[in-house]
Amino acid sequence: MSMSFESYMRDMITPMRTELTRLGITELKTPEEVETNFADQDGTTLVVVNSVCGCAAGQCRPGVAKALQNEVLPTRLFTVFAGQDKEATAKAREYFAPYPPSSPSIALMKNGELVHMIERHSIENRSADDIARDLVNAFEKYCN
Repeated sequence: MSMSFESYMRDMITPMRTELTRLGITELKTPEEVETNFADQDGTTLVVVNSVCGCAAGQCRPGVAKALQNEVLPTRLFTVFAGQDKEATAKAREYFAPYPPSSPSIALMKNGELVHMIERHSIENRSADDIARDLVNAFEKYCN
């Protein structure tokens, strides 16, 4: 029995998605889901732009996991998957202006305004602990 490329990719990507969703982060897979969930912007929203790259696996997702052990957390937690849910990712990135598209990346919004952004270049050369500290500092500053 042959496996389609789409099926193969879905099987490969599932653990990468699960690494975030098991933390209570909601996946947004369509532009409509992004609009619906970003429309009510009271409080704080963390958005992780997930990716298949090594820095997503080694630094971004583990850093997010560590940061979410903090006492002070954002009100809402979302993720979009770059390269997989392309339209949803493009819609989410509209909220991250003036930052250019970057994956992986992590955005923190407060009342609909982008207040903290960690771009790929600030992920790939840092440890998961560094990223967690960066996020915890942002949570403490904006999520109280």
